[in-house]
Parts: sequence; C-alpha cells; structure tokens
Amino acid sequence: MLKVIVIGSGNVAQHLIKAFKNSGKVELVQAYARNPGKLEHILSLEYITDSIQDLKEADVYIISVTDDAIDNVSKQLPFSNRLVVHTSGSTPLEKSDAKNRRGVFYPLQTFSKNKDVDFKEIPLCLEAEHPDDYNALEELAKSISPLTYSISSEQRQALHVAAVFVNNFTNHLYVLGSRVCDENNIPFDILKPLIHETADKIKTVSPINAQTGPAKRNDKTTIQRHLDFIKDPMQKDIYRLLTQSIQRTNG
Repeated sequence: MLKVIVIGSGNVAQHLIKAFKNSGKVELVQAYARNPGKLEHILSLEYITDSIQDLKEADVYIISVTDDAIDNVSKQLPFSNRLVVHTSGSTPLEKSDAKNRRGVFYPLQTFSKNKDVDFKEIPLCLEAEHPDDYNALEELAKSISPLTYSISSEQRQALHVAAVFVNNFTNHLYVLGSRVCDENNIPFDILKPLIHETADKIKTVSPINAQTGPAKRNDKTTIQRHLDFIKDPMQKDIYRLLTQSIQRTNG
C-alpha cells in the first residue's frame, strides 16, 4: 500500500485527500496546510501539520498549491531523492526542485469547494522522470480512477489550453447568456435543457459535426439582427469573433 502525503489545502488538495481516504488502497500518512483549519472537516488534526519541516516519510509527496508556489514549496522540502509531484495542468515537470525525483499527477477536472466529484470519472495525467516512479504514480492513480494517461509536459500544456476553451470559456458564455436573460426578464432555467443536450451530444458526435446555429448556416440576416440587439460592446465583439471563427472552421 503506497504511503502518500498531500501538500496543500485548496480545492484540488481537499478532493484528493477525500479520494485517497476512501480508496482503501492508499495510506494517507499526512497533509500539510499553512492553516490546518481548512482541512479539519476531512482529516483529524493528528494527520495535519502546518510545519513543512515536520513532514513524515512517504512514497509519494503531492504538491497541490497554486502554480506560482510550486517552485518555492518544492525548494522548502527538507529532504531529497524522494518522489515529489505536482498537480498543475500548465506547469512543466522541470519547475519543481531537482533535489527530488520529479513527477506530475494532474487530475483533468474542474473542482469546486462544496461539490463532490467521482474520481472514477476523472482522467489522471501522469508524468515522471524515471520509469519506476511512473509505475508508482500509475499504481496510485489507479487506486482512485481507471482513467490514467501518460502525458508529457508539452502535451499537458496543450491539454490545459484545450480545457480552458471547453470549460472556462464555455462557462463564461453561460454567464453572458444568463445576463441577457436577466436583462430581459427571462429565467435562465429555460436554457438548461439546451445546455444539457449540447453537452450530451458531444458523447456521440464530433464537435465539428455537432455545430449548429446561424453562423454555421451563414444566416446573415439573423446574425445582423443579433448584433443590432446586443448593446454591450464587449458582448458584441465576442459574438462577432465567435461567429467568424465558426464560419472559418466550417467553411
């Protein structure tokens, strides 16, 4: 049974801690948090430390902090030649301190504080400098998810960009759509069946073939009516830019 320590107390760290606790195949030795109170609802205080110098011995140390803090935290670790991985989607493996054996344990999912996730449905993207370390990470990953992938730092950067498009930008479009509804006294709930159908369709139809709408049809009259209706300059620019992108992609 692999011994694991999670370093961090944010959303990703908390969800990983819960997953490892529930797996039955991993020994969660300890968690580090500058503010132990952030983890008290999921771990007993005896398993939490606020001193990085007091980290216990483990097979894998998972740094789950902000991207900008990874380098600094890895340099503060009071040991060397142990397997230390981070959970960032956009930070290269090499950004961790080289005194330890470096790796990446990146869960490709959006995490919210109060929303549970099922790790069995979350892809885990793995990278390591040494084959034996990769095997250890794969064993650890499979203890909580059947979806494991060997992804290089370069591939992970591309994957993270793609994830921003399909997740963060898409959610922002929901925000803009909800504002249009609010400004015109329309309940946003009326759009939810459309949102669900669009997301569900992608399971069986390729994105390029799933595209519909006035831009795909080159319906110039409807497009112009929409542009005339939209008053916010930035929303107008976004509508125009996305319309042009759809037309070029489907041209």
